[in-house]
Amino acid sequence: MNWKAITAALTLALATQVHAAEKKYGAGASDTEIKLGQTSPFSGAASAYSVIAKTQAAYFRMINDKGGVNGRKINLITLDDGYSPPKTVEQTRKLVEQEEVAAILNPLGTPTGLAVRKYLNDKKVPQLFVGAGATLWGDYAHYPWTIGFQPSYQAETAVYAKYVLTQKPNAKIALFYQNDDAGKDYGNGFKKGLGPENTAKMVVAEATYESTDPTVDSQIVKLKASGANVLFMHAIPKQAAQAIKKIGEIGWKPDLFFLAATSTSVSSVLKPAGFEYSKDIISSYSLKDPNDPQWKTDPDVIAWQDFMKSYFPEGNLQDQLIVYGYVVAEATVQVLKQCGDDLTHENIMKQAANLDIALPMFLPGIKVKTSPTDYFPVEAMRLQKFNGETWQLFGDTIGND
Repeated sequence: MNWKAITAALTLALATQVHAAEKKYGAGASDTEIKLGQTSPFSGAASAYSVIAKTQAAYFRMINDKGGVNGRKINLITLDDGYSPPKTVEQTRKLVEQEEVAAILNPLGTPTGLAVRKYLNDKKVPQLFVGAGATLWGDYAHYPWTIGFQPSYQAETAVYAKYVLTQKPNAKIALFYQNDDAGKDYGNGFKKGLGPENTAKMVVAEATYESTDPTVDSQIVKLKASGANVLFMHAIPKQAAQAIKKIGEIGWKPDLFFLAATSTSVSSVLKPAGFEYSKDIISSYSLKDPNDPQWKTDPDVIAWQDFMKSYFPEGNLQDQLIVYGYVVAEATVQVLKQCGDDLTHENIMKQAANLDIALPMFLPGIKVKTSPTDYFPVEAMRLQKFNGETWQLFGDTIGND
């Protein structure tokens, strides 16, 4: 009898049993699958953002073709909510209670995300990397199951305000934003960046719009009439394109025109608005723009282009929203890798709040970094100006890396 062989077999069996015992699964996870849920506006006024969800589905197909994450395939279930909070509630409940997903990933929008935040926290289901930058998405103390992703709107507008104060200290400023929590966060953030005294003397006009408004022409005409020579605008792609076009058509030429980073897509905003009207608009960015010549030979951008050719050939290479969707998917894979064989809701959230990584498509020096008391994964950015064809970065990196 070969006692060595028997001992080795018993040791292997015991190790296998111990390893199996170490595996922990919550809803949506198994030996073979990790099921993620998502709501996205495939219809309605904000449908341009649906390309983010399409990109993520394509990215996860690529990961699955390479063997998945720790041997498990990612199954992303995306439901259309039309950028309508009541529909978001309905679809999110379906994902949690019927599909039993492991997490709600990168749901698009502040008003829609707010509609389900309490529900998901009560259920202890991760609301992972919300697709919005309202400052409230970093409230780890009251909503520990909800974490944002991109720089907060207030951090972004502080950068614009600082630029105005240094470049045009006697500016007359007009603010235009969506009439919801996201838009108000942007408007208040800009004022906070200016400071109370400067706000009182520099902000000469404000106007808002509803996401369902068919046109924003009247608001733009009103803002021009204020005599403002600096404009900040937050709008979803449809209204952003409308506004830029109207500004050009009525001959309003602000000395400085800031556009929120949520609507910098060349294909869905600037091109429909008209490149001639979009020239010299300023925004901010944290990611590499594949259309910027400086990244022509960058290995990460080349890898992104290969991904596009193989997994998302129908995607528009000029759409920066695709790059955003790609990096959120990268960050999600990193979280799942860190989870190992503990795929409970608790550990997914724990790992999401334990990140410190420079992902490939981020600008040099910018990281995804979180902690149990820091739910803002990305806090750094650079200013960029549209030259009539592509965005061009300028200035130094601003914010924490």
